[in-house]
Amino acid sequence: MNNAPKPKLEDLPTRAQLFRSSVIAGIGAAVIMVTVYLPAEYAIDPTGIGRVIGLTEMGEIKVQLAAEAEADRLLDEQRARDQSSSVLDAVFDVFVGTAHAQDAQETWQDEVTFILEPGGTAEIKMTMEAGNIAEFAWTATGGRVNFDLHAHSGGESVNYERGSGQTSGEGSIEAPFSGDHGWFWRNRDSTAITMIIQLRGKYSAIVETY
Repeated sequence: MNNAPKPKLEDLPTRAQLFRSSVIAGIGAAVIMVTVYLPAEYAIDPTGIGRVIGLTEMGEIKVQLAAEAEADRLLDEQRARDQSSSVLDAVFDVFVGTAHAQDAQETWQDEVTFILEPGGTAEIKMTMEAGNIAEFAWTATGGRVNFDLHAHSGGESVNYERGSGQTSGEGSIEAPFSGDHGWFWRNRDSTAITMIIQLRGKYSAIVETY
């Protein structure tokens, strides 16, 4: 069996050459990370090259989708915890919500009623000026809903309350800035849900999106 000839010492790269190659490789990896990987994965674009070649927009979409997935995951976890409550609690919640709606029926300015189909979503918001206060009471009949009570306008945003697997709610909000303030609703049950939302306070319009 023939043995491969041993390389000559002068044919081997020197330490300086190896160091230079390592530095060049490191610089290349850093350039790829800054101009390609960070914009495409995290929408971080310190050089601006990522936006020029369309990678930053890709990263922004990924970041947004990840945030929405995390929000849905948290709502699902909350719903799973809520479903461990007894049937008596659910019946009591429906009874209290319905009684409250009946007692206050004549004092509410507006009432919004709609059907939320299985898997369906809806947005109900009030157009409010900064400092205005609005009161609300709502009931869900036929199932439980997930909701996000929030607002965003002109670069400002606020999250008032989130809930999962709920059948009723009431309270008030004070708008920290002018814009549309209200709910995003989602029905994750297998049956249609009748929603009744009663409102009063200082707002100029009710915006409904189904």
